[in-house]
Amino acid sequence: MEEKLFNKGFITITIINFIVYLVYYLMMVIIAVMAHNELHASFGQAGLASGIYIIGTLLARLIMGKELELIGRKRVARWGAIFYLITTIAYLTVPTIGTLDIVRLLNGFAYGMTSTALNAIVTEFIPEKRKGEGINYYGLSTSLAAAIGPFIGLLLFHATSFRFIVILSVVLIALSMLALFAIQINNVVLTEEHRKELKSWKVSSFIEYKVLLIAFIGFLMGLSYSSVLSFLASYAETLNLVAVSSFFFVVYAGIVTLTRPMSGRIFDRFGENYVMYPSYIFLTVGLIVLGLTTNATMLLISGAFIGLGYGTFMSNGQAVTLKLVTSHRIGIALSTYFIGLDLGLGVGPYVFGALHAQMPFRDLYFIAAVIPIVSAILYLVFYRPNKHSKQTLEANQLA
Repeated sequence: MEEKLFNKGFITITIINFIVYLVYYLMMVIIAVMAHNELHASFGQAGLASGIYIIGTLLARLIMGKELELIGRKRVARWGAIFYLITTIAYLTVPTIGTLDIVRLLNGFAYGMTSTALNAIVTEFIPEKRKGEGINYYGLSTSLAAAIGPFIGLLLFHATSFRFIVILSVVLIALSMLALFAIQINNVVLTEEHRKELKSWKVSSFIEYKVLLIAFIGFLMGLSYSSVLSFLASYAETLNLVAVSSFFFVVYAGIVTLTRPMSGRIFDRFGENYVMYPSYIFLTVGLIVLGLTTNATMLLISGAFIGLGYGTFMSNGQAVTLKLVTSHRIGIALSTYFIGLDLGLGVGPYVFGALHAQMPFRDLYFIAAVIPIVSAILYLVFYRPNKHSKQTLEANQLA
């Protein structure tokens, strides 16, 4: 493999990943409104239509984490993209809320299938000595999609129609699908022993034990960040800062874009602790500032700190995951890690929604700020970077 990081394969997979996540966030932000306005669903039904997507995603991550290397990364990515395209087209024909729920579940599965394959495929195109930097640049595509997707989704929904957004999404996915068929993707060559291990139905063939800690910390960090995703708009209304709140995620994305390459180089040169601990601290500070916010400046400063916190953790948690496993376990390990993140983001709105019934938003964010501190303590007590990393790095270089 060439030592150049920005090779054709890396750039192509990163752009495809951006589109896959962009469509996910585009649809996520408008689906509940569409269900309520066009299908006359209750708010509860609309919420289910939005949330059922994550169930499909989790199922896909669980199944494809186990089957990815057995079926082959190339086949999973390409068939995942085809399924993603078909289930996105299906949004054009949803006569009832029940039909929408089925489409959302299948669309979530297709998204989970495709993104799980892409997360593994991109590792093939990153030089071993630049893993941290490469994963951070790749993760930038996810972070930018998370900031741009909701912004464009709401803008287009008010300016055009749901049908227009679906057609745009279909075109973007179709282009990604064609790119996946055009690019060379290599499958991991499995030994008979590895094949037998992956074919078994033990828990270890679905979940990677070595990354359970970082996956659980991912769950906690996702849980904490979900308080921002779910309630920022409502919180901004109580502060009379609705106009400036849309720029919160612009600041978040800008900070992530500026700092992501640097955090990747720090990861590679000094080790994961030099980026992981700051990510816990920055998220805590960001949530405290958000809880104390009284004006536009404070709101945007909190966005910068939260970007430094959660944005940095997402990619570097993925890089840590890669350091802990050998090549034939990469699919299962990444699946385990992203299940943790997705669960945190999925469960969080319900947890904080229930808490908000008992307290104001300000106190909600103070509670959310405690979670990264708990994450840091768990990381300090249980994570041992030198125990696995050197042996795994050598094994991956030999593989």
